[in-house]
Amino acid sequence: MVERWTKRAGGVPRGLLRFLVLNMLAKKPMSGVEIVEVIEKETGGRWIPSSGSVYPLLATLQDKGFTKEMPSEETGIKRYALTAKGKTLFEKQITFGQKMLNKLEFLVPLLIGRFQFDPNDEKILEKTREPAQRVVKTFLDLRAERNYRMTEQDSKEIERILNKCADELEEIVQGIHEKNRSQNTQKTQFSNRSSLVSADNKV
Repeated sequence: MVERWTKRAGGVPRGLLRFLVLNMLAKKPMSGVEIVEVIEKETGGRWIPSSGSVYPLLATLQDKGFTKEMPSEETGIKRYALTAKGKTLFEKQITFGQKMLNKLEFLVPLLIGRFQFDPNDEKILEKTREPAQRVVKTFLDLRAERNYRMTEQDSKEIERILNKCADELEEIVQGIHEKNRSQNTQKTQFSNRSSLVSADNKV
């Protein structure tokens, strides 16, 4: 069974959950359940923080004066917001996080190039790595260019290209899923027919 690395505690960088929680609470008051739902949605279900990690973190932040509980009309729902002390902590976390990203982001194209597929598909998909690396590297180069001037038209054009690419890729993957489901259904039906024939022969 292949485990999703983001569901394992060891696969998530230390301090990442705290940074994300601070980031969310800086925008609006949220409950533990809402925080988990946002992370699950934003990661496509690849990381679902456990209640055993989210709620103790929220309690610790509150105990240290970084957050405060907000009044809620919903029974049983506790939402938290950052205090002035919490906002100061978050600003420090942003600085630290940015420095860390600056040190690590050059590795992203390399990591993409090391994605592993099924051995049967490895040779077929080998040539897809370079274009994937180029896309990520282009964005990193853009972010590294401190004096760039992006217009709204530039932004819309980038959005159009990426949406078109995503739509076409999703269509291909959906077709693969449907084909695999069809093949699995046929195998199941064949197996059931074989079982019935075998049972009839025994009778």
